Amino acid sequence: MSSSPLRLAIIVASVREGRFGPVVARWFAERARRHAGFEVTVIDLAEATLPLALPATSPKVDPDPVRPADMAALTEGLTVADAVVVVTPDINRSYPASLKTAIDWHYTQWDRKPIAFVGYGGLTGGLYAISHLREIFNELNAHTLRDYVSFPRYYELFDPEGNLHAPAGPEDAATTMLDQLEWWARALSTARQTVA
Repeated sequence: MSSSPLRLAIIVASVREGRFGPVVARWFAERARRHAGFEVTVIDLAEATLPLALPATSPKVDPDPVRPADMAALTEGLTVADAVVVVTPDINRSYPASLKTAIDWHYTQWDRKPIAFVGYGGLTGGLYAISHLREIFNELNAHTLRDYVSFPRYYELFDPEGNLHAPAGPEDAATTMLDQLEWWARALSTARQTVA
């Protein structure tokens, strides 16, 4: 099995004003880079054009529709990724509409790839969003990891510089998840290359 780094895309799902997602994504990206198994790219959906009106045909019929030119970087980042981590808040007991739009504009980009989650929110720490996203990604033939990282009451956990007050627990959870993500990403990448 190759030891070359895998390409990991970290998606910042929230685009709302005053969002906390970039702080959480920055924290997780640092852990992923230290893990040394991945080449890390952060994809911020606030920087992508995400039209709500989807193409006329189903992605199963046309898996590579004509997309807005401003979506090219998002599509390329998802296409080359061996694994994806979604950083998402809970919004009204689910995930942000921006994320669903980004998911629905793509199809083959998720196929047979591992997806992991970092959630943040009030009492639940993003678990409602993560639960819903598992169903969505499973429909797209992706493999969602069991383990996740969660930040309930995130606004009490980080200092103004974006550092955790008590990092041990979240760092252990991140390491466990990244170990699993690397295993699945390598296994599925190898399988995609050898099985048509």
